[in-house]
Amino acid sequence: MNSIENKTDVILIGAGVMSATLGSLLKELAPQWKIKVFERLERAGEESSNEWNNAGTGHSALCELNYTTEKSDGTVDISKAVKVNEQFQISRQFWSYLVNRNLIQNPQDFIRPIPHMSLVQGETDVAFLRKRFEALSENPLFQGMEFSDDPETLRKWIPLIMEGRRSSEPIAATKTEFGTDVNFGNLTRMLFEHLKKQNVEVNYRRSVEDIKRTSDGLWQLKVRRTDTDEVEYHSARFVFIGGGGGSLPLLQKTGIPESKHIGGFPVSGLFMVCNNPDIVEQHHAKVYGKAKVGAPPMSVPHLDTRFIDGKKSLLFGPFAGFSPKFLKTGSYLDLITSVKPDNVITMLAAGVKEMSLTKYLVQQVALSNEQRIEELREFIPTAKSEDWDVVVAGQRVQVIKDTESGGRGTLQFGTEVVSAADGSVAALLGASPGASTAVHVMLEVLQRCFPEQMDHWEPKIREMIPSYGVSLVQHPDLFEQVYASTAETLGLTEERDLAYSYS
Repeated sequence: MNSIENKTDVILIGAGVMSATLGSLLKELAPQWKIKVFERLERAGEESSNEWNNAGTGHSALCELNYTTEKSDGTVDISKAVKVNEQFQISRQFWSYLVNRNLIQNPQDFIRPIPHMSLVQGETDVAFLRKRFEALSENPLFQGMEFSDDPETLRKWIPLIMEGRRSSEPIAATKTEFGTDVNFGNLTRMLFEHLKKQNVEVNYRRSVEDIKRTSDGLWQLKVRRTDTDEVEYHSARFVFIGGGGGSLPLLQKTGIPESKHIGGFPVSGLFMVCNNPDIVEQHHAKVYGKAKVGAPPMSVPHLDTRFIDGKKSLLFGPFAGFSPKFLKTGSYLDLITSVKPDNVITMLAAGVKEMSLTKYLVQQVALSNEQRIEELREFIPTAKSEDWDVVVAGQRVQVIKDTESGGRGTLQFGTEVVSAADGSVAALLGASPGASTAVHVMLEVLQRCFPEQMDHWEPKIREMIPSYGVSLVQHPDLFEQVYASTAETLGLTEERDLAYSYS
């Protein structure tokens, strides 16, 4: 095909939640812009955004212990927890905006209220959890959190976890009634259905093989149809690479200076899914524990109530593993081909520094099914192997780069945007909290890549996201207002009532 005939304003690579979010924002802010999407699989939300490939937690730091750290003086640093919580509130506001305007419907199909809990054992961890609870309880974003180390109270909160527990070790938990379970797969597909109605051209079975700059300043993509093997060329003035683990190789193909000295380390995983409905009904919460020494934050063990395919499910995991693939449907050559002359030293330095992670992954890969059941029994003492099946989770690629604080080959455990100096191309790398903070992250893309438009767009952004540019911690009245409003719109009024009964 002739590339001149295929010029457009914006190209989004990957039909996941990030591209869906960016496309939805742009269609509200610049409805006249022409947008094309290219996805190598047969439908949207099939890789990292798929409901079976992630934890489905509306990450707001209510239960995730890795977002709060104990400092040398014994106090607990909650700054990251506050940051993640505020970012999730931004997502809720944007989703509410879309529902209010009937751009997406039936929010109960992608978000439901569910208690979020943290669970620890042993004197040291119980003391930490109490300090964490005390620090968070003083913050308006975390009001309503409860703490208990009383076994009788815990039996009421988590009967399945407490049943048959004989250990004399101290045990404690925090509970927040106003957590959420989010089906990011359904949300992604809803957003793409909305985009198609807005005349966005969504192309499935299209694999982007190359990206290069043309003499007129546009980015030209070489796209192969996976069903016919036909090659197409498309160009745009702005390209967003939102291909999950596949984003790094495409970013490298752009050749922009910002793509240098960045590597990726793939981590795969497994979940155990309960196949016994009687057991599923005995648990109603997302319960997060503490990661083992050397484990990446995404491998924090948790027992989750989920709502998938219209029914309640119970998942435990994740069990980490290793695969050189960057995508679940990727190639075994992904890791090797991502090593370039500019990042080989960075990658080697990470390998030396992360020996504990390597040891942990080797141990996890070697686990038998019975050994996984033994780990499950740390959460559910009465667990039986016949009640649980194994499901392969999504593939994650942790970013490796050189940093001032961490030095060469520092492994990053967050979500990161890499963009060209002129804002013509941007890529989303990394993992958790990922999808939960998609709206915040895509607003960051807009700020970096369209700075000249932001003043013009700001009134519309504030209409969509009332707290845009405002700290909710410093404006608790605004927090209460937007929280109650989004809870009602998204069908989380039960959650809202519980939250504000403590106010």
